[in-house]
Amino acid sequence: MKIPIEYGKFYHIFNRGNNSENIFSKEQEYLHFMENYSIFIDPVADTFAWCLMNNHFHVLVRIKEKENIGFLDSRISKSEVLHQKWKVSFPDKPDKNFTRKPIPTEQFKHFFNSYSRWFNLRNKRTGSLFEKNFKRNLIDNHRYLQNMIIYIHQNPVKHGFVEHTLDYPWTSYLTITTEIPTKIKKDEVIDYFDDIDNFKALHEKPQDDRVIEQLIIE
Repeated sequence: MKIPIEYGKFYHIFNRGNNSENIFSKEQEYLHFMENYSIFIDPVADTFAWCLMNNHFHVLVRIKEKENIGFLDSRISKSEVLHQKWKVSFPDKPDKNFTRKPIPTEQFKHFFNSYSRWFNLRNKRTGSLFEKNFKRNLIDNHRYLQNMIIYIHQNPVKHGFVEHTLDYPWTSYLTITTEIPTKIKKDEVIDYFDDIDNFKALHEKPQDDRVIEQLIIE
């Protein structure tokens, strides 16, 4: 049973390549994924952590409240949406062309479809890029949220890509711990750990995956 995506709630969203195939192999692919993410997901969700691995990804988001989501230009077709030719408006009194708000679940589907089309064209492949139906877990408590942020950032260490979280470029860890400009809710993330020093210290400790599994069960 799929967990519904509801306004105002936190979710761990993740998926991997079909048959565990790579969904990233070149720098441009990682960059394009994040550019598309900004286009499709930023209007409907705030991001708290992310990690891109060669054959899978993780993001931790809080879906915005419905009243905080702007209006789509209803004149734009589905084809144009998938080719990123759409825009969002926040008029006080939307006119007849800005009366449709993007639906979070649909935005994720548009995002994955757009990236898949681009990736397939670039790599001369056909068929599904991702496993069917992106996966999501509702995060409903502070402890779960904190541990999931650590889990996401430590994913490259867990899979043996690097020895230290700081050494992997395709996560939000660097943008949270440095002055790099970011749309991530950096201050809120740090607040969940009390301060930046505690944030770094907890990321230094190996995490037992059973902690996450237990929290999911709870």
